[in-house]
Amino acid sequence: MASDQAASADAVGSAIDSVSVLSEDSRRRMFAFIRRAGHAVTRDEAAASVGISRKLAAFHLDKLVDAGLLRARYETPGGIRKVGRRPKVYEPSGAQITVSIPDRRHVLLADLLLDAVLTEEAGENATQAALRTAEQRGLRMGAAARKATRPGRLGPERGLTACEGLLEEYGYEPVRETSTRLRLHNCPFHPLAAKAPDLVCGMNQAFLSGYLTGLEVHGIQAVLAPEPGACCVRLGPTDTDRDDQMPEDH
Repeated sequence: MASDQAASADAVGSAIDSVSVLSEDSRRRMFAFIRRAGHAVTRDEAAASVGISRKLAAFHLDKLVDAGLLRARYETPGGIRKVGRRPKVYEPSGAQITVSIPDRRHVLLADLLLDAVLTEEAGENATQAALRTAEQRGLRMGAAARKATRPGRLGPERGLTACEGLLEEYGYEPVRETSTRLRLHNCPFHPLAAKAPDLVCGMNQAFLSGYLTGLEVHGIQAVLAPEPGACCVRLGPTDTDRDDQMPEDH
């Protein structure tokens, strides 16, 4: 789990670094020019697009390559081979970089809703289809995590620990209130959840419930517990299951 959290933090840090590279005006304008060009751009073309020297343009272009925003290669313009070294050209890397603080997962929500539309079953309404697809997605992700980590039997305490990696990765900002209770300080689906709380919060609960089921966590449930400025779902002990009093496998 520590490695998952570190990977998530590294991804955020990398995205912030990439965006910060664009804070320099000439660099940002060259990047926009190259994205619009429709072909690989030479240093001379990049320099001319913003009115700076070729040497300074090379410096900025290499910064954009290091940040993962551009890729560089050597090519002969027009496909004609000339004597001497081929010029270095630059083109967009295709990387999509998004920075959101706090973290937002609107793409996940849209993907779940699209799945619901495409797989709506006879007798279901749109909301029921959305809840079903959210739970199924969580179930598959939990089962995949269990297969990958082989954690053994998971009672409440170890089960919550096993969940924290996913919760961190998806921006929930989990905080352990007690050994068997997690409060999620951030809603990854805000502000869309505020527009349709019954639908979005219901999908959120279904997604996390499915994950708990797929991971085979005993004695913990995802319940709706809305709180201002936080996620609408809390993970805590079930009302009837007393697994927290049973020894867990280590």
